[in-house]
Amino acid sequence: MTDLHTIFPVRRNVAEYAAIGGWWVLLFVLLEQTSIGPGVMTVLVLVGCITKAILFGTENMKQLFDAAKRNLPHHQFLLLMGVNMSQMILSFMFDFQLLQHIDPASFSGVAPTAGLGETLFDFFYLSTLNFSFFGYSDVLPQTVPARIANLTEILLAFVTVIFLLSDFISLKDSLRHDSKV
Repeated sequence: MTDLHTIFPVRRNVAEYAAIGGWWVLLFVLLEQTSIGPGVMTVLVLVGCITKAILFGTENMKQLFDAAKRNLPHHQFLLLMGVNMSQMILSFMFDFQLLQHIDPASFSGVAPTAGLGETLFDFFYLSTLNFSFFGYSDVLPQTVPARIANLTEILLAFVTVIFLLSDFISLKDSLRHDSKV
C-alpha cells in the first residue's frame, strides 16, 4: 500500500494554499490601507496572476513526469491533479475579486451590493467554470485587465486538462517502454 504522503505532500500543499491566501490578503491590505493607485494595484494583480500561472504550469509538468516515472496509479495521479486544480481555481478566484475591488466595472454579473463572501463565491463560480470548460457564466470580464486574468486561467486550464491529464497514461507507457529498451 502506498503511503498517502508520498502521493500527496500534505505540508507542502497546505503551505501552497496558505501562500495563495497570503498573497490575496497582502494585496487586499495594500489596496485598503495604502495610497497605491489602482493602476499599480492592477499591474501587481496581473503580474501575480501570470507568475502563478507559470509556476502552476511548471509544477504540474514536474508532477506529471514524477508520477509517470514512479508508475503512480491513475486514480492517485487524478487526486494529485485535483488538489493542484483546486489551488489554481482558488488563486484565480482571489485575482478576480481583487480586480473587481480595484475597479467595480471589471466584471458584469456581480451584484454591486454583494458582500465579500458573495463576491468570492461569484468568482469561485467563474473560476470553476473556466477550469471545467463549461463555457457559460453570467459573470463576465469587462475590462482588459479582467480579460487578461480570465484568459490566463483559461490557457492554464487548457494546458492542465488537455496536456497533463490526457497525456499521463501515454507518458507512463512511453517511459515504461523506454526503460525496457
